[in-house]
Amino acid sequence: MDHCLSLHKSFPLKSLPSSTPKSNPFRSSDFALSFFRKPPPPLTARSGSFVVLASAGASHCEFGSLNTPLNPKSSVGKHLSRVLQNYRQLFHVSVEDELKRLADERDAALDRMLLSAHSDEALLHRRIAQLKEQECQIAVQDVMYMLIFYRFSEIRVNLVPKLSRCVYNGRLEILPCKDWELESIYELEVLEMIKEHITTVIGLRADSSVTDNWAMTNIRQAHLGRVYVASILYGYFLKSAILRHHLEQRLAIPNTHRNGSNQKTFLQFPEMCLYGFRNFLSGRLSNMLSVPHNQVLSSNQETEPEKLKRFLTGFDSEALQRCAKLKSKEALNLIENHSCALLGNEEVGFFESDEVIVTSFSSLKRLVLEAVAFGSFLWDAEEYVDAIYKLKEN
Repeated sequence: MDHCLSLHKSFPLKSLPSSTPKSNPFRSSDFALSFFRKPPPPLTARSGSFVVLASAGASHCEFGSLNTPLNPKSSVGKHLSRVLQNYRQLFHVSVEDELKRLADERDAALDRMLLSAHSDEALLHRRIAQLKEQECQIAVQDVMYMLIFYRFSEIRVNLVPKLSRCVYNGRLEILPCKDWELESIYELEVLEMIKEHITTVIGLRADSSVTDNWAMTNIRQAHLGRVYVASILYGYFLKSAILRHHLEQRLAIPNTHRNGSNQKTFLQFPEMCLYGFRNFLSGRLSNMLSVPHNQVLSSNQETEPEKLKRFLTGFDSEALQRCAKLKSKEALNLIENHSCALLGNEEVGFFESDEVIVTSFSSLKRLVLEAVAFGSFLWDAEEYVDAIYKLKEN
């Protein structure tokens, strides 16, 4: 799976093509999952010839059942997928039972390894413990994936299947869009931040017309992969930051732990990646985001309850890193596996491909909204699983 994420030294997110050469709001130097960035000019349809990712043959972009991009590899994952389809009311009970069993099996193998440390069978039990840990890790990742799928099913949204199956008449089309369902899980303020993120990464403004939404554009396959993964990480970060914001509001913690009483430092999302992602993503996802220079904003300290958006402007690099860092190796692996299964192909690593996809801004928005929700649900799944089965620290 590492070949899917083998990256060059710099991995900037470049702009989507625009109808006017002068309008290029998403240069690699300032790509950001930013909260306060001004939106680009209104979008228009792109004219000219297109290069397509796949041939215009028959496709099977089927939404439904458990037609997920990533198929469960373990017996535990396959069992939970059957439970979810046939005995939905027993799903969480089954998840808890499987996690407890996996934890017991892993701990038993470790205990046998420790007891045999000075015996002739020490190497054998050490190897058995290693294999058991690897087996359990794959199973736990499947459990987390099923938990995420369950959350999507609660809002009646099916995950987009492999994109290679969604090419119709020479272009990528993802229908239905499911925008309302994917946006319904957020509070208004959070939703506004997500809309700003969409504007930043694909150029579609929140007030765009129907014509703008269905306008066609070109996007490179590798760039789409970076946008998708960055959006997952953004959703994960937002979930963590929202919970911290709620906690500090309830405890009435003053804002002095960040950057002083009269001045706050605003770090855009890629700068957070500089402090956090580059160190904890094992060199694989770390270069997906470009990192601009620091930007500083000043504001008076507030006396009324702080809004989330303003709350985030007060984060220093350490606070940003804590909110953005994936806590477990299992979460990191799951993002890699899911992204490669959704966006990649079997012949060449997705993030190394220079193929160009022809698609609509509506389809791109659908992918970004799904990715943000995936990151938020991943945070929840990670917390739930870690309470029963201790995950491997990232």
